[in-house]
Amino acid sequence: MTNELKIRDKISNQVKELFNLRGKQTKKSGIDFLNYSGSIYDHDEINAIINSLLDGWLGIGEKSNKFQKEFAIYNDLKYCLVTNSGSSSSLLAITALCSKETKNYCKPGDEIITPASTFPTTLNPIIQNNLIPVFVDVELGTYNIDANSLEHAISEKTKGIMLTHVLGNPNEMDKIKKIVERYNLFLIEDCCDALGSTYKGQKVGTWGDFATHSFFPAHHMTMGEGGAILTNNLQLKRTAQSIRDWGRDCYCEFNERNPNGACKKRFEFEINGDKIDHRYVYSNIGYNLKPLELQCAMALEQLKKLPTFIRQRKRNFKILYDELEHLDSIFILPRFLKDSEVSWFAFTLTIRENINIKRAELQQYLEKNKIQTRVLFAGNILKHPAYRDINYKIIGKLSNSDKIFKNSFFVGVYPGLSEENMIYIASKIKKFVNNHNLTNF
Repeated sequence: MTNELKIRDKISNQVKELFNLRGKQTKKSGIDFLNYSGSIYDHDEINAIINSLLDGWLGIGEKSNKFQKEFAIYNDLKYCLVTNSGSSSSLLAITALCSKETKNYCKPGDEIITPASTFPTTLNPIIQNNLIPVFVDVELGTYNIDANSLEHAISEKTKGIMLTHVLGNPNEMDKIKKIVERYNLFLIEDCCDALGSTYKGQKVGTWGDFATHSFFPAHHMTMGEGGAILTNNLQLKRTAQSIRDWGRDCYCEFNERNPNGACKKRFEFEINGDKIDHRYVYSNIGYNLKPLELQCAMALEQLKKLPTFIRQRKRNFKILYDELEHLDSIFILPRFLKDSEVSWFAFTLTIRENINIKRAELQQYLEKNKIQTRVLFAGNILKHPAYRDINYKIIGKLSNSDKIFKNSFFVGVYPGLSEENMIYIASKIKKFVNNHNLTNF
């Protein structure tokens, strides 16, 4: 063993020793804050990061390529590109559909159907690309688009649908897929909260043209910040890669060994009669949306643990559901389709109408008892200041999105919470309800 390998081995053992010294970090109900989510990692991820740094390559490289291949395989898709965030993945997806390289590409003024109850960076790329968002309402309980109402939103300008599998809960994808095929529409699936979820045995993200994922610390697995965009379409992959990588036309990987490039014509390209290196030909208006190599080194270790994370999320969700099921006259409990297998991100409650509970009061009570809460993202996003003056269309009423804006919130089910933590969360919700004389226990 060389001196460097000995030093690396010593560092690795010391990091492992440090985590062993810390022991398993369990949260004590009523003392520690029970977060709505959080990252779970140990010496495996830290050592992967350290070794990546010591390898001396900071930009995306071998680890990134390996993760892209393994993450694509996990998601039953052909191509994956890592990004610096899930939000950037959504931006790439919409922008790629607006590229002239894409067949039947989207032009300014074209319409994209999307739910009114959404996260800002799922919507923003539609606006940023000068497309018109067409807002439809969602169902209470699933918080997803009502597939039966989608066709009412389609016009001669409709080019696509951008939907979210909210908090892990799959949409009714067979119906949506039929509509997409009938009208020749693009489909983008925002899977940032839904890694590992399936509908009719098929992974979310495999139904459309693009799937987007996030590796923000709150999500199912993490690389700190980061994300991914996936597709089965090689042309769409190359267009998204171009836009991610400054807009350049070249699709060589960092370690391309052929001096003439992956296209084998690197020095044969001409612009206005001038020969130019293909690595410096720009075919799209692009960005730099790449993560660091060390992030992908971490993600490779997280991917190994993902099945365990998902099992623990499902366990925690079931505990909370079983504990609160009898309160369904007070709260709208999470609802999911019978053909779904849900990799839950969180547990949502919506206070029913005519119930004498104020959401803020309940949230404050839970937070005071060290239970972290979050509202369901934006609710009806059109109520927020940033979107007052945008160009948009609404189909039907957005009454459920309004109810979500006013009455919905969620608590955590992530793997950092124990079974005892989940029972404690449920007990505090029940106690609050009991204190308001809404039911008896």
